[in-house]
Amino acid sequence: MSSVEDAIGERIVRCPACGGDSVYAASNPYRPFCSARCKGIDLGAWASEEFRMPADTPPDDDPFGDPKRQQ
Repeated sequence: MSSVEDAIGERIVRCPACGGDSVYAASNPYRPFCSARCKGIDLGAWASEEFRMPADTPPDDDPFGDPKRQQ
């Protein structure tokens, strides 16, 4: 922890949206983001499904997996 952090009790982190400095403390209502804009950008990415986990899904014509095909 730096002397600046000790003096003000706040930690500076990287904003996940823009990469800029962000105050990680109760005084920042958008933490870990630096602003409402960056928080909104992240929310929009989740809403538009930009953040997805890769998964093997069955083809549309075989939604439950045909046991005969798996053998």
